Amino acid sequence: MKIKKGDQVLIISGKDRARKGKVLQVIPKEERVLVEGINIRKKSVRPKKSGEKGQIVEMPGPISISNLKLICPKCKKATRVEYKIIKSKEGSKRTKIRICKKCQSEI
Repeated sequence: MKIKKGDQVLIISGKDRARKGKVLQVIPKEERVLVEGINIRKKSVRPKKSGEKGQIVEMPGPISISNLKLICPKCKKATRVEYKIIKSKEGSKRTKIRICKKCQSEI
């Protein structure tokens, strides 16, 4: 997945379009992410002990990864992600790094 936990993202479609947020959790199996303050859902919580009151808790719901664009930390623009494979000096180990399509800097 091109988006990871802790990334800043821009919502490009849906009810929260044009809002920014930080990725809290990535769910790769479903291709969805949880973004801080985006797609807020209300959930009723039952009381656990007698005499305690139930409450309504607001929590972020998952949003499809296709509705997000990564914000480059260097140029501060919403961008697509490019991968670059770098080989180690021994030649046996390769690593993937993410690159901003606009400014060509490492993310």
